[in-house]
Amino acid sequence: MSEPSPQELKESIEALSAYRDRLQTEVTSIAQKLQIPKRKIDSTLAEHSELIRIETLLSQLIEQYSSQSNHSHS
Repeated sequence: MSEPSPQELKESIEALSAYRDRLQTEVTSIAQKLQIPKRKIDSTLAEHSELIRIETLLSQLIEQYSSQSNHSHS
């Protein structure tokens, strides 16, 4: 499998970031409707397995994107 292009990486980062933001908003909105305290909402977001996985993937994609960008400018 070939390396993704910088453009493909950028699009993946943007899509995954948008999904993460949407998921955080959805979880927060539901929790607020259930009148869950803000501290508990923050804790739930911090421990949310899918959000953790997304953050890990985003970090890897950003690192790969930065690495490719640095190599193409060298």
